[in-house]
Amino acid sequence: MSSFFIKKRVISAAVNKGDLKRKSNADDGKGRSKKFNKRADEEISSDSENERTEPSRKQPDNEDDEIEETPQEKKLRLAKLYLDQLRDEEDKKAEEESFEADLIAGRLQDDLLEQKGKLQRLIAKDLIAPDPEEVRLLRGHKLSVTCLVITPDEKYIFSASKDCSIIKWEAETGKKVHKIAGGRKGTEEHHVGHTAHVLCMAISSDGKYLASGDVNKLVMIWDPMTCKHLYKFTGHRGAVSGLAFRRGTHTLYSASHDRSIKVWSVDENAYVETLFGHQDMITGLDCLSRERCVTAGGRDRTVRVWKIAEESQLVFHGHEGSIDCVQLINEEHMVTGGDDGSISIWTVNKKKPVSTVKKAHGSHGNTGLEQPNWVSSVAALHNSDTVASGSHNSAVQLWKCGQGFRGLEPLFSVPVTGFVNSLKFSNSGTFLVAGVGQEHRLGRWWRIKEAKNGLYIIPLKRQAKEQEVVQ
Repeated sequence: MSSFFIKKRVISAAVNKGDLKRKSNADDGKGRSKKFNKRADEEISSDSENERTEPSRKQPDNEDDEIEETPQEKKLRLAKLYLDQLRDEEDKKAEEESFEADLIAGRLQDDLLEQKGKLQRLIAKDLIAPDPEEVRLLRGHKLSVTCLVITPDEKYIFSASKDCSIIKWEAETGKKVHKIAGGRKGTEEHHVGHTAHVLCMAISSDGKYLASGDVNKLVMIWDPMTCKHLYKFTGHRGAVSGLAFRRGTHTLYSASHDRSIKVWSVDENAYVETLFGHQDMITGLDCLSRERCVTAGGRDRTVRVWKIAEESQLVFHGHEGSIDCVQLINEEHMVTGGDDGSISIWTVNKKKPVSTVKKAHGSHGNTGLEQPNWVSSVAALHNSDTVASGSHNSAVQLWKCGQGFRGLEPLFSVPVTGFVNSLKFSNSGTFLVAGVGQEHRLGRWWRIKEAKNGLYIIPLKRQAKEQEVVQ
């Protein structure tokens, strides 16, 4: 490189010298000088030509020289690029962290509201009534379906019946996966399944245990995956009419027509304690995460909240007849239904219902002697403003709870023929399952011959995906 630049300087000097000579010779006008000038011109023209052609030939190199960087410049440029890249990554990370923080804050707020029993997702306003052809009927039981549960992952449904059997269904296809056959009365010692009407079922929140209770005073524990029998709990002196697992645990609560509630540890296959208080047979039971459960006392017309740890109970009055069913909406609100035809919403802070709808499913009988249609089942989509009720008026009714659970407004009804003995929402709220039979689950007061014993899977479509939360 150095020799090239030296040569270039020499050529440039020669050119400049020749230019000066040509100028001086042109001024004196002598022939000798002209001859010299001619030779000089030839030399100059040759050099000039080299000068003109050489830069044009070297131009790309010169351009490269202009683009080419020194090592220090290259390091500086790469450092700037790296810093810009780091800055972009930090900005992106900050945005993601901000979004995650908002998401976590929202979830923590929901969890806090849920623990306080004040979480109410406003879903009802977006629900749309399904088309009749979208409602599926699963048949397999010979007698009335009395109870059902949906697995936490929503893949399977278990149903039980007065025919003493339990059937496991695939929710998506409606295919019958397994059947635990019922047996005859008196064969309990050598028969794995139930030998009397099954009245209630419950499944643990992790899907590990399934519990079923029957008229024969027994509580049976099953493995939901294999339908294998695990344990048998005895101790009740009357039909087992209600079962519920405490969420997040394997603690099981059972209610009976003997007016008692029993607490069991399923993991240890052990009895824990018995609670007393109702004045008539218990017809329904439910619980969520807290160490407490709620019960419907049938003809004693009370709803009770049992505080297990404190060994105390809260007593609520409001229905004019037998209270047949109860379900928790969240930790502090519940819905009940009874043979007086009314549906009531309760809060644990008040002894009377917050809201009541009378003749929720209409009435039957001659004019002047009309009787309200019994509300035989209720269900609640947990931590939302949506509840459902069933009767024998050929319809499942969905309701919207007002803000703060004050007031009940009818949303739409789904045609279903027979006694709706059990209702359950899926955890995601995408579908509702109704267990239907020709007879009421607790008796045979009358029979609807045209009814089909089975499960109705009712899809719940929504107008919008967003869910609003009210404190």
